[in-house]
Amino acid sequence: VHLVELGGGLVQPGGSLRLSCIASGLTFSMYDMNWYRQAPGKERELVARINRAGGSTYYADSVKGRFTISRNNARNTVYLQMNSLEPEDTGVYYCRAQLGVHDFWGQGTQVTVSS
Repeated sequence: VHLVELGGGLVQPGGSLRLSCIASGLTFSMYDMNWYRQAPGKERELVARINRAGGSTYYADSVKGRFTISRNNARNTVYLQMNSLEPEDTGVYYCRAQLGVHDFWGQGTQVTVSS
């Protein structure tokens, strides 16, 4: 199983980025998908989650109204659209696939919000 995150980078405050996580080696449509992030010196935290059909989502309070998680099961891809980015959004963003005891993580992509 491989999860590959793409789309990180350096962006100014107020800017936008779209992260993608492309999955292979699993039946993607059966997995709930998550985006986590880890800021320097802090614990990894859940940012957003989407269920396997895409009909139910969850967002951390800190990103509600700014981030949108979505998925395309035909492309084995989950997205995180991030708008109105703040310096506090800086960190490594990870994709996680969950199905019961089956639990897989990507390697992460760095997002830096700075002027």
